[in-house]
Amino acid sequence: MGRPTIADIARQAGVSKGAVSFALNGRPGVSQATRERILRVAEEMNWRPHSAARALGGSRAGAVGLVIARPARTIGVEPFFSQLLSGLQAVLSARSVALQLMVVEDTEAEIEVYRRWSSEHRVDGLILVDLQVHDPRIAVLEALALPTVVLGGPGRHGSLPSVWADDREAMLSIVDYLAALGHRRIAHLAGLPAFHHTQRRMRALRDAAKRLGLEEAVSVPTDFSDAEGAAATRALLARGRRPTAIVYDSDVMAVAGLGVAAEMGVSVPGELSIVSFDDSVLARIVHPALTALSRDTFALGGQVARVLLAALDDPAGVRDVRTPTPRLTVRESTAPPGLGRASKTV
Repeated sequence: MGRPTIADIARQAGVSKGAVSFALNGRPGVSQATRERILRVAEEMNWRPHSAARALGGSRAGAVGLVIARPARTIGVEPFFSQLLSGLQAVLSARSVALQLMVVEDTEAEIEVYRRWSSEHRVDGLILVDLQVHDPRIAVLEALALPTVVLGGPGRHGSLPSVWADDREAMLSIVDYLAALGHRRIAHLAGLPAFHHTQRRMRALRDAAKRLGLEEAVSVPTDFSDAEGAAATRALLARGRRPTAIVYDSDVMAVAGLGVAAEMGVSVPGELSIVSFDDSVLARIVHPALTALSRDTFALGGQVARVLLAALDDPAGVRDVRTPTPRLTVRESTAPPGLGRASKTV
């Protein structure tokens, strides 16, 4: 038997389709005994409302959407997204709201998913991640008029509410710490340059270099993958005057960089200090444990979910939410420069 319909329930209960509609939607027009019989039959037949029909009737779909436009191979090993998704779902599940997730290859495909979900009434709202500097998604989402919360900022998200942390302030805390240790040549293995948060981190490093009088401060864009993180680290460490500290935009890249340093005989932290912009379990189980910017990504996901649920209830009442800036947790991967062979070779 296929998906049961109102007509199937009506035949089984011996009533009209109109009576079934009244009973299932809690409307007057049937006796209490008839209502109970209809509901019992519907339960026995495992009937559930059709999402498209429910949307046409003005009801909610009971789901929100998240589309991630990154290579699937990088998402699969990225602890940040696993913790974010867990936090989102924990809050959404408490309201019986499902999270519909799709991973696509580029922004154009992402926009097409938004349009299709909107036309098919698949979701009640959206979560937008990886805010871009010149983001074509913002105008599309504003036109679709689906409640949407942006993870990222400040600014660059039009009229859409956002949940954000200050990436600039976070990067400055790293550079100030490394400079205080005596590092004057600092490299930054950044994420994709189109991302708003990547640009804020890169600018923060350049600004801090001028203020602190650093000898060199260079940012190298990557796709966040371990492969690009390893390749970029290898190129930096092969230079005649290599950096004495490297800041990585993800734990996956930082762990890959730590492996390359070991492969090339560069001691950490004696010849090279390493800092990661995330602080997942990866940063804590390697040796040496990584100095990292710590934040509760699970709680961040929960905050995003709460803001989106509030937007579903009252779109006009939602405002931007600034979350605490990630704090630097110092571990064994950082030290003053020149404690090992680096003092002789760089």
